[in-house]
Amino acid sequence: MIRILVVDDHPIVRSGIVGLLEAEPDFDVVGEAVDGETALELAAALEPDLVLMDLRMPGMGGVEATRRILADALAAGAKRRVLVFTTYESDDRILAAISAGASGYLVKAAPAEELLAGVRAAHAGQTVLAPALAVQLAQALRGQLDPAGSRGVGQAPGVDAAGGGDPAPRLTAREAEILALVAAGFSNPGIAERLTIGESTVKTHLLHVFEKLDVSDRTRAVTRAMELGLI
Repeated sequence: MIRILVVDDHPIVRSGIVGLLEAEPDFDVVGEAVDGETALELAAALEPDLVLMDLRMPGMGGVEATRRILADALAAGAKRRVLVFTTYESDDRILAAISAGASGYLVKAAPAEELLAGVRAAHAGQTVLAPALAVQLAQALRGQLDPAGSRGVGQAPGVDAAGGGDPAPRLTAREAEILALVAAGFSNPGIAERLTIGESTVKTHLLHVFEKLDVSDRTRAVTRAMELGLI
């Protein structure tokens, strides 16, 4: 069973989500929260496997709640995922939530099957990026660059404002191909089947990607590669 905490300040939307999830035999909705503060308290008390997190709520919003819930889980040695569930496709907080550790995001207008699949994928440790929004996310990340390609606050490590420093990491064609499939939501077995290669080969390529991008998980690898224009 996947234990789920649903966080949304709109009672009708929250009720609909809970009803949809509870109809699935492998889901157990252990709690509901109307804001970030309540979500933080319930996550600590109920120890859900996954938190389905709204972004825009009164008081503590979804980004800060995501950051704190995952920090608390890490400190407690617990494995917990957060999946963002937002109304707006162009929500400027999506990137902030992913940077805070969210396993990905879906929009509320998505089909029910996409939500259910996203929850299962996030729980399994996969990156969940709604395909229709992946390009927008990449553009938002790249838009942080000024016209000269340099950065101010949050510039890429090893690159100074004048464009000096270490060059951006380079991915092989195969590494970029695999990472693009990760961004589209494919699991390692799914990537292996699609590319007709062994699952161990996929894992090896991803380990090389993590090392090159100086990241430790699939979600950050995707966002970092998009940020650098590598995929």
